[in-house]
Amino acid sequence: MTDKRPIGFIDSGVGGLTVVKEALKQLPNENILYMGDTARCPYGPRPAEQVIKFTWEMTNHLVEQGIKMLVIACNTATAVALEKIKETLPIPVIGVILPGTRAAVKKTKNKNVGIIGTLGTVKSGAYETALKEKVPELVVTSLACPKFVSVVESNEYHSSVAKKIVAETLTPLLSKNIDTLVLGCTHYPLLRPIIQNVMGENVTLIDSGAETVGEVSMLLDYFEISNSPKNGREICRFYTTGSAKLFKEIAEDWLPIDHVKVEHIDLGGV
Repeated sequence: MTDKRPIGFIDSGVGGLTVVKEALKQLPNENILYMGDTARCPYGPRPAEQVIKFTWEMTNHLVEQGIKMLVIACNTATAVALEKIKETLPIPVIGVILPGTRAAVKKTKNKNVGIIGTLGTVKSGAYETALKEKVPELVVTSLACPKFVSVVESNEYHSSVAKKIVAETLTPLLSKNIDTLVLGCTHYPLLRPIIQNVMGENVTLIDSGAETVGEVSMLLDYFEISNSPKNGREICRFYTTGSAKLFKEIAEDWLPIDHVKVEHIDLGGV
């Protein structure tokens, strides 16, 4: 059985492109639709009720396009909206937090795990709860990094400004004896080389978004909704509520696609 319907990915902005990059590699036959709410990014400082509302608006837009699975490629949205959306939609829905925690548990040797994320994700305690449910004796240190998303969304993640912000923000973690650090925001892998440099080569970085794609692959098999190699990928389309030009620049820098198709749309009066 083959299912040509696309997989939908949603994020507060361009961060979910780090998940799509992995999907392009691991799921070469799958059609992809991506919705980035760049006009209302970041989600991290927003009240949970507002994040849930925005997440539903993005979800409904992609559901109308006929997606077969939804990936909430945003940690903040996963923390507050995943369960409700999963209960409501008739298609499989997956978030990025549990796959990241599973990978961290596997990798840590000294049982000291760090979490970096938005204010919303850190405040929710979702990562710490999930980690401690698996291994109660883990020492978990969480740190909100509110400036990271803005650096990525403004396409400054290669700049000296980014290096300065990352170094200053991560300083409190350097004395915590962490051997594994979860990048608990899908924007953060775009800053990965800088984060790794600051934390040191002995700290393993976990990309929660990339880990999620492995679970997407398993769910495609489980529900028997994979697209066949015979059909191949026909659609890879991106929607943004913000600047299509800036989104396209970041997407073409990050993804192995020469001509990214980006369409500006309005959601909820944005």
